[in-house]
Amino acid sequence: MMRRSVTCDAWAVVVVPFPFSEKLGFKRRPALVLSNAAFNKVGHTVLAMITSKGHDPWPGDVSLADLSSAGLHVPCIVRLKLFTLDNRLLLRRIGSLGVSDVQRVSKAVRSTLVS
Repeated sequence: MMRRSVTCDAWAVVVVPFPFSEKLGFKRRPALVLSNAAFNKVGHTVLAMITSKGHDPWPGDVSLADLSSAGLHVPCIVRLKLFTLDNRLLLRRIGSLGVSDVQRVSKAVRSTLVS
């Protein structure tokens, strides 16, 4: 049975299956939708990783301030580890970034990818 496709607007926080890098399988993790709804309606969505683990900082990491709006329960960062995923793999939408978080992530995307 084919899974129903989920389409979201930019700045939505969704849950997706992330593969483990060191073993088989996956873990459900939050991710941030970066592409707009018009792009996403084609069947794929551009996403950024959301993680609670800082490890070594990456260029463009943004700590999220409004966890409640994003549907998150622990302090998290948006990491500009970008990927494109088939919309049928988007499991569900859990929230959206608050205004100040959108501004800071947007600035990080522009300064990391465009300048």
